[in-house]
This record gives sequence, C-alpha cells and structure tokens, in this order.
Amino acid sequence: MSGKEAVRIESRSDRWRFVCPRGHRDWEPTNHHFWCAACARRDDVDGVFYELHDRRDDRLLEREQVRLVTPYGPYDPEIDREGST
Repeated sequence: MSGKEAVRIESRSDRWRFVCPRGHRDWEPTNHHFWCAACARRDDVDGVFYELHDRRDDRLLEREQVRLVTPYGPYDPEIDREGST
C-alpha cells in the first residue's frame, strides 16, 4: 500500500468528492498538476492548479499525495504506481 489517496478519475462519486480549489468537478490531470475547465473560462483565474480539495475530509492534496486511477490502471505510472514517493 502506497499511503496515497486513490482518486478514480472516471468515478462520479470521486468527482463529487475531489474538486479543484474553487469547488469545480471538471478538472483533469496534466503533466504533474491539474487543470480545471471552469476556472480556465474565467478571465481572472488560471485553470492550472496543484492541489485537489477533498470535500469529505476538508483537506488539500498535492498531486504527489494522490494516486489517479483509471479503469485500465494508474493514470501516470511514473507518479501513481503503488509504492512511489
């Protein structure tokens, strides 16, 4: 067990639980950070962010603290494999 929080990026329940820092669910992982489509549509906000907000536990999780999971396995094997730090 890696100790990272597993986030199933195609799961509706995980999308309700894990949101961008402004509370949007339409974020995507990209190149060791995240990108939010709703934030990117605003003129005063950058769509790039580095921490997911866990609404259930009310905490921010940095990209290295989560293991992004797809139905086919880890999203980014370099970062998301079990046991990586």
